[in-house]
Amino acid sequence: MLQNRSYVKRTRGGKITKVVREHYLRHDIYCGTPVCKVCDTSQARLSASASTILILDTNVVLNQIDLIENSAIDDVVVLSIVLEEVKNRNLSVYNRLRALCSNSLRNFFVFSNEHHKDTYVTDMSGESKNDRNDRAIRVAAQWYQTHLAGSVRILLITNDRENKRKAIEEGISAETVESYVRSLSRPDLLDLLVHPASEDVIMEGVEDLRPSKRKIIYPEHKPLSEITTGIRCGIYHQGKLRVNRYNPFEAYVGSQSLSDEIIIYGRANMNRAFDGDIVAVQLLPRDEWNEEKSLAIADEEDEEEEGVHLVPGSADDAPSTTAQSQDSAGETCPVSSRPSGRVVGVIKRNWHSYCGSLEPMAKPAGSGGVAHALFVSKDRRIPKIRIQTRQLENLLDKRITVAVDSWDRLSRYPSGHYVRTIGQIGDKDTETEVVLIENDINTRPFSAQVLGCLPPLPWFVSSEDLENPVREDLRQLRVFSVDPPGCKDIDDALHCTALPNGNFEVGVHIADVTNFVHSGTPLDDEASKRGTSVYLVDRRIDMLPKPLTEDICSLRADVERLAFSVIWEMTSEAEIICTRYTKSVIKSSAALSYVEAQARMDDSRLTDPVTSDLRNMNTLAKIMRSRRIERGALTLASAEVKFQIDTETHDPLDIGMYQIREANQMVEEFMLAANVSVAEKILKHYPLCSLLRRHPTPTREMLEPLLRTAAAVGLNLDVSSSKALADSLDHAVGDDPYFNKLIRILATRCMTQAVYFCSGDLSPPEYLHYGLAAPLYTHFTSPIRRYADVIVHRLLAASLGIQKLPTVFQDGPQLNSIAENLNYRHRNAQMASRASVELHTLIFFKSRPTDTEARVVRLRSNGFFVFVPKFGIEGPVYLTPRGEKGSGEWFVDEQQQRIRKMDGSISYSVLQTVRIHLEIVEPQPNRPKLELKLL
Repeated sequence: MLQNRSYVKRTRGGKITKVVREHYLRHDIYCGTPVCKVCDTSQARLSASASTILILDTNVVLNQIDLIENSAIDDVVVLSIVLEEVKNRNLSVYNRLRALCSNSLRNFFVFSNEHHKDTYVTDMSGESKNDRNDRAIRVAAQWYQTHLAGSVRILLITNDRENKRKAIEEGISAETVESYVRSLSRPDLLDLLVHPASEDVIMEGVEDLRPSKRKIIYPEHKPLSEITTGIRCGIYHQGKLRVNRYNPFEAYVGSQSLSDEIIIYGRANMNRAFDGDIVAVQLLPRDEWNEEKSLAIADEEDEEEEGVHLVPGSADDAPSTTAQSQDSAGETCPVSSRPSGRVVGVIKRNWHSYCGSLEPMAKPAGSGGVAHALFVSKDRRIPKIRIQTRQLENLLDKRITVAVDSWDRLSRYPSGHYVRTIGQIGDKDTETEVVLIENDINTRPFSAQVLGCLPPLPWFVSSEDLENPVREDLRQLRVFSVDPPGCKDIDDALHCTALPNGNFEVGVHIADVTNFVHSGTPLDDEASKRGTSVYLVDRRIDMLPKPLTEDICSLRADVERLAFSVIWEMTSEAEIICTRYTKSVIKSSAALSYVEAQARMDDSRLTDPVTSDLRNMNTLAKIMRSRRIERGALTLASAEVKFQIDTETHDPLDIGMYQIREANQMVEEFMLAANVSVAEKILKHYPLCSLLRRHPTPTREMLEPLLRTAAAVGLNLDVSSSKALADSLDHAVGDDPYFNKLIRILATRCMTQAVYFCSGDLSPPEYLHYGLAAPLYTHFTSPIRRYADVIVHRLLAASLGIQKLPTVFQDGPQLNSIAENLNYRHRNAQMASRASVELHTLIFFKSRPTDTEARVVRLRSNGFFVFVPKFGIEGPVYLTPRGEKGSGEWFVDEQQQRIRKMDGSISYSVLQTVRIHLEIVEPQPNRPKLELKLL
């Protein structure tokens, strides 16, 4: 059946046009209920034993998704009109709802009410879109009641007062969320309820969580129309709020309109904005801007609202008390008289579930079994959240997750609701799960649909693979891999063969993941969402299922595997004569660890073919590395930590700095070369849709902290180009053997973040990878671990005519969305890795108080930050007694980068060596931290 829908719209030129769209209606859309006597029940998703089928309206889904995800809520019909409206209003909730609908363990059924001839509703004159949608939901509910002829109760769940009234008038059973949950006799589920503050929403039995004194605490947010006008006129500035992880009362908003960061001091000026919110900021009068000399390290215990604006703290670049693997992660330090401002409105919220614990209370407030409690996030940047709970006693010693519902201007704290219990506070598995949740790492098992895309095991290279004309048989080559010890997901291997003409044939062979991960399949969709594998200290969360990562695609020794190869002919001076790309079949001769490869190269007694190949490759790699540095590539450093883990308890036995060997650098050099070669190839064929990786040039302001530190120790760093900076760092040497590495670590901290992007979105000069001094770069060499590499493999295969380019590459907005997700997932994986290191650092030092040497790396008015070379740890050392901020006892000399007592008796300078004591303390309940004290 064909239904025409028409509407009018205004064109860009101002003309009014009528648009007519054809809308197809069907009568054979199934209801999804196995007890139905009319429909085909082979695809039924609802349970045969269901006594009640729920139909949810849009706002219930948007506001109550935490409740809906609970297994107690089941046998739900999700109307297509609700699904579409949720998608348009909140993509995160939409994805969670889709996951429920596709979960074979849950009874959720999507009913296409907009395409069923009996449930489709036509537009009515004068009816708003919202009213039409509500009417469509009621019509669908009524159809289900009639269709199932009373064999199952159909219940519409809505908190909308008017929608409920009309439903009951039309003979439809309807209840509020709270009413239905109470009928389940599950008091714990009531904790999951969200109570949106709206006159049109029915809230039953809701107690006011706000202070009894109705004093206005925060300014009212400006309406969006005023914000938009203000931004256009330059009165307001838009940007993302980043709260200082060392001081929750200090935040930064990066403003493109000012080309600078605006500092926000105090919760009053933050005006209910959360870390990650997109906000509108108004600058304060210039005489209220703070000088850097007023900056201090915030006290860990200082969490109260009073004193918020009295505790300006360190910059957001202040590193955590742990190792920081930077990978070009930028950090911006404050300079004198930087703009200060206040938040006047929130443009886009970044609220999500937060992990933490409830603050112990002497006498919990509340009545009728409902207690009011304050939730304290593990992330200090998040304010305390006020919740109601009926299970306080059971939750006080647990890590839990809480979601924010609202933040009224009359309330000191935001209001939220309990979501779920993670586990016992202090338990390592619980705290690891907290790390994963906080960084939005997907740890769910792969679904049956995803696993169904895998070839059966055991898998072998077939005769069809060997006879494939586009795949070259390279099994005769002496291929080997070099990886970290214990590596099972081996996605790269190498070969190096001396040629009769004195040149070398060098190959980089990468696991041919796209032979098994096909575009548009459930496996591909899942990998796209996960974006990257995540490496914690004691575990790995895979992007792809283990049969692929550790077996089918892993380039293990002595087994035939499919690869995508980049092969060069090189002179003995590592000059590339020619490059070719081919799908291949290889058989690795050896799977070596970095230590084993290094030992082979260093042992002059060994002359076997693999060792000779390693030495030849290392010789070429050194020349390539030298040439790359000569072009301006930076040799930076990061404080990477390596733990020795107990194989039974999985607790850390030892901790130390990660050692980089020549073998590591050799592999890195050829992986970089392969990535550059592939970038050139795909961009030549696909100039508008290639996925590349860029590293933006840092601004002078970003490098200012490095320059001041260098100047204070007599170094004059030239930062006019990457080449100039690289040369300056090479000359930054002294009597201290660790001095140069420390300067390089500080330089790394001033870099911007490297990001993925679509080539059609930027001009070629913007493609530059500053750190590598490469005009073009991409990721090709780790498709087992990174989805970016999967995309690049498809681009390279299409450029060679091996396969067609998937249609997604013709969709610019979707490509951008993929690139943004890859950047988000890559960053989160980094943060999760660092948080895992921090957790294991706490576990290691819990029973091991230690005295050691440290280096001063940054000064503040009440102390300084130090770096501990032996353990790769960084953190604050206080010089003034806690709680005596700005006592005036110490004076910071910015020019000389020195902090000294006012009487001149003691002073400390940047990069100076000091002795410190490391010990685990718990200044606040359930928030253990590693304390660094000056000896």
